[in-house]
Amino acid sequence: MELKQKQRIALSIYFFLSGICFASWASRIPTIKENFNFNDAQLGTILLAMPISSLIGLPISGWLVSKFDSRVPLMVSFVFFSIALALIGFATTPFLLVLSVCLFSFCMRILNISVNTQSITLQKKFEKRVVGAFHGLWSTGGLLGVAFSTLMVKMGISMQIHLLSISIFGLMLAIITYKFTIKDDKSTTGNKLIMGKPDPFILYLGILIFFGAICEGGMFDWSGVYFKEVVNEDVFTYGYLMFMTTMALSRFFCDKLVGVIGLQKMYILSSVLIASGILIAVLFPFFWPALLGFCFVGFGTAAIFPVTLSLAGTSKKYSPGMAVSIVTTYGIVGMLIGPPLIGYLAHAFNLQRAFIVFIILGLMFIPVSRAFFKFQAKNE
Repeated sequence: MELKQKQRIALSIYFFLSGICFASWASRIPTIKENFNFNDAQLGTILLAMPISSLIGLPISGWLVSKFDSRVPLMVSFVFFSIALALIGFATTPFLLVLSVCLFSFCMRILNISVNTQSITLQKKFEKRVVGAFHGLWSTGGLLGVAFSTLMVKMGISMQIHLLSISIFGLMLAIITYKFTIKDDKSTTGNKLIMGKPDPFILYLGILIFFGAICEGGMFDWSGVYFKEVVNEDVFTYGYLMFMTTMALSRFFCDKLVGVIGLQKMYILSSVLIASGILIAVLFPFFWPALLGFCFVGFGTAAIFPVTLSLAGTSKKYSPGMAVSIVTTYGIVGMLIGPPLIGYLAHAFNLQRAFIVFIILGLMFIPVSRAFFKFQAKNE
């Protein structure tokens, strides 16, 4: 087997494991809310800890990918990422929960930058697009994570045992796979963050990631709660499961679809699917319509991150690692604002009305993407 194929398999495993671990945490948010007796606003405040700690990791992640080969922070961050996941399950007080969530989010930040830097480096060795497939494997991992969580909930298995088993499984597989990751990918140029007027190329992509993060992150954090409290479904992971299923399937085909319809139409299609899916779930808060709506949102959000991060890797001003780090920061801000905002709006009005925010932001992909491609055409 060629070296690049071994590297692709290894990187696929890391994307897959990252998806499993994140989905395991996100699918247990309703359990955490119930265990600690949080209201929507209090849960929103707990969720605020994730983007804040992730934002703190910006300068550190940027420094790590410029100082070392990306495989080093990839492995170290995954080890502590897995440990933090287990600690979330064993947290007995809100303070310990916040500390565990902060460590989880901080390590996830470094992990995401490292794994996406590796994917952009590997893409250069292939003629066809492969980045979308990596994100598809992240979603597949997330899908299996939610499916396993659903099984745990139905069987009455405690969150502690559930998250600990995922943590141990992830660590073992990551350690075995590490030796096949890409070596010597440290960039010698474009590693310094240039302060001053924002680069329009990065700015437009950052705004797209910002809206994508709010929509996708909102589904991660609130879809389970929506199905439990608005749809009144006891097995509250069904909505999240279908969202992850459609997102995973779409990401395996988004590279081919981009080749057929083009990047500009991809963003428009994503926008329409997200807005219409949320609208269905809001207007018809019953099991099957809400499930269909969440499927549409899964299809709509699928291409946003892989396509936008891939575009960021073509920056003429920054190295791939630094460009991804900067653009991802906009996503962190989206995570900072989105889930807590939904929590506060749900507390003030109700969760069903709070979801209207996703419709508005989903439609914003159309004008922002048009502005980006107009700028790109002008500067080529």
